[in-house]
Amino acid sequence: MKENLKKMAGYYKPYIGTFMLDMFFAFLASAISLVIPLAVRYITTNIPGMEAGMASKRLIFIGITLIVLVLIQFASNFFITNIGHVMGARMEYDMRAEIFDHYQKLSFSFYDDQKVGQLMSRITSDLFDISELLHHGPENLAISFIKIVGAFVILSNISGYLTLAAFALVPVMFAYAFVLNKRMKRAFRENRVRIAEINTQIEDNLAGIRVVKSFANEAIEREKFKRGNRGFLAAKKNSYFYMGFFHSGMTAFTMFINVTVIMAGGFLMTRGLIKTADLVTFLLYINIFTDPIRTLIDFTEQFQNGYSGFERFLEMLAIEPDIKDKADAVELKDVRGDIRFNDVSFKYNDTSHRVLKHIDLDIKAGSYVALVGSSGGGKTTLCSLIPRFYDVTDGSISVDGIDIRDVTLKSLRKNIGIVQQDVYLFAGTVYENISYGDPSATREDIIKAAKLANAHDFIMGLPNGYDTDIGQRGIKLSGGQKQRLSIARVFLKDPPILIFDEATSALDNESENIVKESLEKLAGGRTTFVIAHRLSTIRNAETILVLTENGIEESGTHEELMSKNGIYAGLYKWAK
Repeated sequence: MKENLKKMAGYYKPYIGTFMLDMFFAFLASAISLVIPLAVRYITTNIPGMEAGMASKRLIFIGITLIVLVLIQFASNFFITNIGHVMGARMEYDMRAEIFDHYQKLSFSFYDDQKVGQLMSRITSDLFDISELLHHGPENLAISFIKIVGAFVILSNISGYLTLAAFALVPVMFAYAFVLNKRMKRAFRENRVRIAEINTQIEDNLAGIRVVKSFANEAIEREKFKRGNRGFLAAKKNSYFYMGFFHSGMTAFTMFINVTVIMAGGFLMTRGLIKTADLVTFLLYINIFTDPIRTLIDFTEQFQNGYSGFERFLEMLAIEPDIKDKADAVELKDVRGDIRFNDVSFKYNDTSHRVLKHIDLDIKAGSYVALVGSSGGGKTTLCSLIPRFYDVTDGSISVDGIDIRDVTLKSLRKNIGIVQQDVYLFAGTVYENISYGDPSATREDIIKAAKLANAHDFIMGLPNGYDTDIGQRGIKLSGGQKQRLSIARVFLKDPPILIFDEATSALDNESENIVKESLEKLAGGRTTFVIAHRLSTIRNAETILVLTENGIEESGTHEELMSKNGIYAGLYKWAK
């Protein structure tokens, strides 16, 4: 915990000036609140014995002084609430940027095991609670410290007996708080997990709402959500159970302190050991003393929320990317497109079964290679190894004779274009989605890429042309239109190596022909890998690789493989 708190404190470093001012004004506002009961004591003790004129002048002076102090307190509280909150928001901004940047570094193998809703929970609700703790935590502690210490010093000067009576219950109160704190921490951590699960369920449902409605399974989704919601409610009930004990217990302790002071003060007055004015002042200070205790109660709950969120934040940052640049990685430049697989084997982290076994390939620059085979044979996996979405388990892959693990990820992926079956378009306009291929491209470059992808005509038919908003994931476009935008994006990128992952398998015949023409134009002069679902689309490939669980079983042109009458011939005849 000590190490985590040290890391948390590190986020104050860029804002240390603002933080010190925030603490100064917190101390100032607290100190001013300690002055008012002293003014009451002075007035009740000294004013009644003064001459009327002198008393009036003294009261006016005290009144003006108190008004000035109230204005100073107003300015102090305004700084704390305004600038202090902005400081907390800036720290939240820094942490959100840090964790988002970390998300970008993590590989596909990490996302294979994660749920989007849980990742979003780390970057939204967790960080909000952390920022609230970072802003209010030190401030609340400072205010509580000055009020408790100040009240103790002043009360001790008024009456040592009453002070002893008032503070007798404090050690018991803090012991009570300590025990319940530990239980609250566990309960709040469970809340975090349940909130993340609920977020995941909502995200999954909303993303797949069209599937839900098409199967008329709203009732099933409601039941799934109900189960998750019940788990969340149970976790909340548990945390509120301990919180209820904590709040009610602390409130009871503050009331006991008041009762103790009243009773002790009464006995002391009967024996002439304390004056009425001192008892009144003492009771006013007791309220000032109990106020920071309530603040500490709020801080405890806030600390549990913020610290449990910070622990989850650190857990995520502690995950090391399994695919990253070497310290001496070089830029991959002037790529021709020669690709070599040297005894490559691969298996996913969660299975002992090897997806690829001892793959040897030597693909010359500009070659057009098709990958075929039954589902699960490793076609997509093999292609995913080239841009290092996953790293090989054994063997090596080289581009132009350089091991891809020796070059920077950015330069490697900059030279590879991928067109997938499941096209992902971002919320925004047509223009923004195409420009994703090269953010520095001009409008003329984007239009040219769209024309090469056979997309310009349909784009001009949209309500606002290239500035038309296409909705979440391009929902306002047809499958063929979305595919052509993704091809335009790759045209704009202009990479020497291409991967087509069943890019036309989900399209109707008319759309497939248009997209196929675009793909053929895009493949011209580039090293191209095509994962084929419809074998009729790759008859002209220079090399067709038949991939099975045993590796590359067959290799050759369409005619050569048909003449062998082996696996490929069987697949082709079955497809027809």
